[in-house]
Amino acid sequence: MVGACIVNPENKIVGIGYNGMPNGCDDDLLPWARSASNKLDTKYLYGIKDVIYMSDKYHDTPEMAASRRLFDLAGIEYKQFAPKCRKIVIDFDSINHSGMNQETK
Repeated sequence: MVGACIVNPENKIVGIGYNGMPNGCDDDLLPWARSASNKLDTKYLYGIKDVIYMSDKYHDTPEMAASRRLFDLAGIEYKQFAPKCRKIVIDFDSINHSGMNQETK
């Protein structure tokens, strides 16, 4: 297992990461191996292949140039989303099939 800590020029932590399960998920309850008969137990098959983004407002910033370079080196395709409509209305009542309480929690 590997962890990482990203710091800014002032040595303040701006990001942390760990290649384990998310908080609250016990590694012992969710199998995780390099090889297994069930591919879902390996967790190594998954990775980012495509990135679709909505806005390219910061295209010319060094951070975005660095991100594009990393994507290119990793063979990750990226493209801006081209919506067919400028407005989307979601009727949550029509998609709430779980029988959940309609009240906001």
